[in-house]
Amino acid sequence: MGSSLARAGREGGGRPRVRAHPVLGVTDRPMGEGLPTHPVHRHTPSLDIIAAPMPPVSTSSSRIIYDALKACGVRLISALPETWLVHLIRMADEDPEMTLVRLAKEEEGVGISAGAHLAGVKSAMLMQNHGLLAAVNGIVSCAQLYRIPLLMLISHRGSFGERDPWQTEGGGVTEDLLHALRIAYQHLEDPLHVAHRIAEAQTLAYSSNKPVALLLCRDLMWEP
Repeated sequence: MGSSLARAGREGGGRPRVRAHPVLGVTDRPMGEGLPTHPVHRHTPSLDIIAAPMPPVSTSSSRIIYDALKACGVRLISALPETWLVHLIRMADEDPEMTLVRLAKEEEGVGISAGAHLAGVKSAMLMQNHGLLAAVNGIVSCAQLYRIPLLMLISHRGSFGERDPWQTEGGGVTEDLLHALRIAYQHLEDPLHVAHRIAEAQTLAYSSNKPVALLLCRDLMWEP
């Protein structure tokens, strides 16, 4: 078989021949002859990159929430990127007095807050309600078992007015899950109630040494 390949390679002046190439246009020529001496690129139509409009998340409500957290002494925030939390995360990132810990998954935030508590630093976790589902093991096995005060602010997706189908299931079980875990919670719907309820939630978290939750509702987080 080796001799057959050798004979095939010697056809046409001792040089192996190449098949037609759809890009280079090479036909039955000896390899190396008639090929372009510069790189050949297949033309790819450029993609039009259209910037998506910013979601109608309320900057003013986000500022009220952020200022209330700081007024309570919160100096560390953990979070994953999420549409309704975008301004809160940006404010924490731009604030030299705040430490923002970007998470790979929500459960990590429980450990971050536990460590912060042991170091004497007040913290808050920002998450979507699907993130709450992902963090259950850490909440139960760490925060509840070892009596760690945990302040959780949860964007309450999947409620009335939800436009994204993938958010609807998590929203439908959020409050049932909080009840099942015996986690006290309140809704944040009106900017006038934000500061008071955040302060009350943190007070309960520290007096009981347990997790508490505040559900950030659409009426608060979206611009009217």
